[in-house]
Amino acid sequence: MKWEGHGQSDNIEDRRGMGSKGPIAVGGGVVGLIVVVLGLVFGVDLGGGGGAGVRDPNAPPADPEAKEFSGSVLKFTEEVWTEEFRKNGQTYAKPHMVLFDQSVDTQGCGSAPSAVGPFYCPADKTVYLDPTFFDELEAKLGGSKAKFSQSYVIAHEVGHHVQNLLGYNAKLKRFERFEGKNAGIRLELQADYLAGVWAYHAQKKYNFIEAGDVEAALTTARAIGDDRIQRKSQKWVSPESFTHGSAEQRFKYFREGMRTGDASKQALDRFFDERVKALNL
Repeated sequence: MKWEGHGQSDNIEDRRGMGSKGPIAVGGGVVGLIVVVLGLVFGVDLGGGGGAGVRDPNAPPADPEAKEFSGSVLKFTEEVWTEEFRKNGQTYAKPHMVLFDQSVDTQGCGSAPSAVGPFYCPADKTVYLDPTFFDELEAKLGGSKAKFSQSYVIAHEVGHHVQNLLGYNAKLKRFERFEGKNAGIRLELQADYLAGVWAYHAQKKYNFIEAGDVEAALTTARAIGDDRIQRKSQKWVSPESFTHGSAEQRFKYFREGMRTGDASKQALDRFFDERVKALNL
């Protein structure tokens, strides 16, 4: 992926080397089951609290490229979604991004450890990312840490921000009545699709995809499917407890978004069509 030389977003904050002031949140909301499952995979103790919330003078220096890359990808998403919203007569409110390590405090979603993986907090309109997640993903789940794969993960979280702005978070509530936790799969697969839509338009604008990039991103999409994570952590698969969708579902919708680039209301609303079940999208 040719990402250098395009500038970086101004909406990124680097908190690496700082701890979390509060206890680790392992309840519902953004964190919930994902923390528990990824914690089991990555061998992280999820019961303890964070640090003092100030930079540790003994911590090794943070990798500057991680911020440069994340800031560049965030800028790519800002430019694509600003244009897509403009086409529909809307204004895109850019999200914030926070880089962290170990654990992080959010304004509206509690505190979370690195084991949660990248996540979006709707209350903050902020994407939280520990860049070392990509090394763990490759080592523990067989994902790829190629730059375009990392872009897919960031674009997925930004996809949650797009959903938030378009009102799909609110739509989810009526499906929770009859689908329970599985209703969230609708948002997750739609965010995979939105990540693909972003890649379609970003490629047309920047021509930054290189040989092997798409295959690497699709490998990562499969690696973080619920079935792959459960098989790694508990040795069996429980579809009724899926929260993000299977490997094939995630692969399918990211690839479809990349193929069509269709961010129309019709394309997005189908993820919340009452005639389909979340597990069979």
